[in-house]
Amino acid sequence: MTDFSQYLHKSFDKFINLVFGIILLFIIIAIAIGSIQLLQSVWTLLRFEGITGHYIDLITDVLTLYVLVELSRSLVEYFHSHKIRITFIVDAAIVFIIREILIALFKHKIEVDMIYALSALLLVLSALRISSILVYQRELKMNQEDSTD
Repeated sequence: MTDFSQYLHKSFDKFINLVFGIILLFIIIAIAIGSIQLLQSVWTLLRFEGITGHYIDLITDVLTLYVLVELSRSLVEYFHSHKIRITFIVDAAIVFIIREILIALFKHKIEVDMIYALSALLLVLSALRISSILVYQRELKMNQEDSTD
């Protein structure tokens, strides 16, 4: 039975690596395409006389690319440690919420109660981020103590 469970475990690991590899490949392609489109939008901005209305598109594109970069970091970290670190996912969530706040504020289309709700969400995500860093540092310290014994 142990041979079968080891085979199953190895097959599962290979399958997860393949799936995460495909996801990472698509994110890399999306970042490349987004970067090219971002460069095109900068050139478009130079042609307009009144560019204030077009800045929102540029801000949205830049922040969307940043969210994709944060998500890809979590996948790259998985390949190194075979663990999904919550800090990268929380970072992407924080960037996404900030992105939404900035876009809504720039368009002047956000209500006060939505600002409060998003601020509370940012507070919770920030607390989660800080606590995950503290737990990770504690785990590193415990591993270093175990290796010295």
